[in-house]
Amino acid sequence: MTSPHALWTSMLPADSTFAPERVAVGAAGNLIEFADGSTRLCATSGLWNVPLGFGNPTVVEAVNRANHDASYLSLFRAPHEYAQRAAEALIELADPVRYRRVIFSTSGGAANDAAMKLGRQYWAQKGLATRSLIVGLKGSYHGTAYGSHALSGDDLLQSVYAVDRRSVRHVSHRDDGEELERLLQREGARVASVVVEPVLGSGAYALSEAFVQRLLALREEYGFLIVADEVATGFGRTGTMFATDRWAAAPDILILSKALTNGAMGAAALLVGERVASEFVRGGWTFVHGETQAGTPACAAAILAVIEELRRIDVESTTQALGIDLLRLAAEWEADGVVAEITGRGCFMGLGLRHADESPLSGPDILRVVSAIADNGVLVQPGPSSIELIPAYGFTAEELLAVDVAIRAGLARGVPG
Repeated sequence: MTSPHALWTSMLPADSTFAPERVAVGAAGNLIEFADGSTRLCATSGLWNVPLGFGNPTVVEAVNRANHDASYLSLFRAPHEYAQRAAEALIELADPVRYRRVIFSTSGGAANDAAMKLGRQYWAQKGLATRSLIVGLKGSYHGTAYGSHALSGDDLLQSVYAVDRRSVRHVSHRDDGEELERLLQREGARVASVVVEPVLGSGAYALSEAFVQRLLALREEYGFLIVADEVATGFGRTGTMFATDRWAAAPDILILSKALTNGAMGAAALLVGERVASEFVRGGWTFVHGETQAGTPACAAAILAVIEELRRIDVESTTQALGIDLLRLAAEWEADGVVAEITGRGCFMGLGLRHADESPLSGPDILRVVSAIADNGVLVQPGPSSIELIPAYGFTAEELLAVDVAIRAGLARGVPG
């Protein structure tokens, strides 16, 4: 049997086919246009990537100008000015007291791989190569590159792919850190780093304050590095520039991607704190990691333009206001019995769904719900027994009303009894 088309689409069965109303042909503002001429409101910011709207003119112009002036420059064994400026701007944005150096990458998954390597090398160069365990959270998602696939706590066919997870452990985030503490009591001297999403991308579960407090206290006791994967939560998504800005102490490594370039370029960045950066400088160590497309001039230009736009819209006050509106809508849905649970933080919201008998919806059920909502003009993100709302920061009252109407209609039709 031959494939109906050349493109093999991600995360769907290989025999999937698509009608014209599901084939995107363009995007502008918060709307995506499809091959049949229809448009749908995107309430996922293009999978977290486009919080400033599709085709943001400041970002587009910056990328075009960089492509004209320096179509490609590498960071292999030499810097270039574009990447230097972008790195300095990211450190200034995130707080130079908290972070000192920037390593550019090309995706969240690749950046998570790099963070795992960086943590292991940090301990090995200090003469503690036995500190090689990486701890992640159950239900987490960090990507599907080899290392990040091992780290992801979701079931993603790791056993089928023979992904090596012998040096990875997973603990619950729902118990305020009790399982993490028990693990450290057994294996703390072997743990290189603990990697957490402040809000888990799968299900939009925010870490509790108690979990974060215990995580920071355990770092003081056992010495491991903390890696915060803010691929989904960075750049104002939860109401502060970075979700970890609320923490009493900074992570040792901060991972950024998605909104980093407003989706204009495949890009990611690791912001490295003083503890790790100073040891590599003091020891003259070489971090053996490089990606051909990381930190190119166009990528760096997009990052600088995004930072400019975030400041222009006063992103924290903007997302705090939008988050209040979203929570009001969600509370109405919950009161009306439309949704069973509200999770997340700010402009990153999960809506738990249940059958009439209170049992959770299955994966296929959720995909049918997402399709029904799309048929009513709005695109939402599927989650485990849930849907997620991740709107762009410029959503208007009219667009929120459209989300309200589509979710109510879609759930009325799409949730099985």
